[in-house]
Amino acid sequence: MAQPVGIKDVARAAGVSVGTVSNVINRPDSVATETRARVLSAIDRLGYVRSESARQLRAGRSRIMGLLVLDMGNPFFVDVARGAERAARDAGLGVMVCNSAQSASEEADYLSLFAEQRVRGVLLTPADATGRNIESFRRHGIPFVLVDRVAEGTTECSVSVDDVAGGALAVRHLIDAGHRSIAYVSGPPGFNQVRDRRTGAMNALAEAGLSPSALRELPTERLDVAAGRDAGARLLGLADRPTAAFCANDLLALGVLQAMYAAGVGVPDDLAIVGYDDIEFAAAAAVPLTSVRQPAVTMGALAAELLLEETETEAESGGRRHSHRRVVLQPELVVRRSSLSAR
Repeated sequence: MAQPVGIKDVARAAGVSVGTVSNVINRPDSVATETRARVLSAIDRLGYVRSESARQLRAGRSRIMGLLVLDMGNPFFVDVARGAERAARDAGLGVMVCNSAQSASEEADYLSLFAEQRVRGVLLTPADATGRNIESFRRHGIPFVLVDRVAEGTTECSVSVDDVAGGALAVRHLIDAGHRSIAYVSGPPGFNQVRDRRTGAMNALAEAGLSPSALRELPTERLDVAAGRDAGARLLGLADRPTAAFCANDLLALGVLQAMYAAGVGVPDDLAIVGYDDIEFAAAAAVPLTSVRQPAVTMGALAAELLLEETETEAESGGRRHSHRRVVLQPELVVRRSSLSAR
């Protein structure tokens, strides 16, 4: 295997010192035009690529931030990544995107990788409901910001959406449409988002003077389309089937919609459906999906900006003087045909 070209090889080929090559790479204006051209020609001819990891070790600061999300198969997190990448790029940084796949053990592995790579900081949507992974990662002293989750019990920054308000928006809409028996396809109960959306749903029932029993919860092990189809099959098997379903995210809602379509159950006439996130596929579904919109791109960008603010403050002051903040964004109900029954 050929050895990688190093800075000494470039210096030898160009007939200059290693320091001159370094200046051409890092401070080109400090090098004479003719010398700079000779060095750049050697770099191009030899195919030299600067060792970013070596530069980081010398500088003590990485130009990479980590982003660890629950599910890159969910377009919501793709949009979060887009927002984070945009803010990082504006600051001259890159983003290492990793997918925990809703697994606490995979989350732990990626957090260890981030620590080994000495990333500038981490944007994290936790998969571990116990908080042990966060506690372990905190020992490395690498700043992190929680995304799509309020920083309960921690002092770190967070950017989230008011999921209690979002759950209330969804169920209030269904109640206003005349529904008095509503299924909540909820996802894993350990996720704060799932619990908060349920709390909002219960608040809406109480406002309308309805019993808590009007909400029938159908938990799922995951937050994906397959889990939604499974929940839809269980919903179809209920003796006293609810007339509406509120789903903890759009992928679950699309799975429920598929199950209804396969069984010949009409949406929205036989079952109204409301999702959460308002991913791109929600509007493009066979029956366009009513959904609670989260500003995902904005969420990712704000989280990255908070992380950058913290790391810059630390670098400039020589200590952690950053003032941690919890940013809570407001959701919006987007009404489409899946919940507009003629009943």
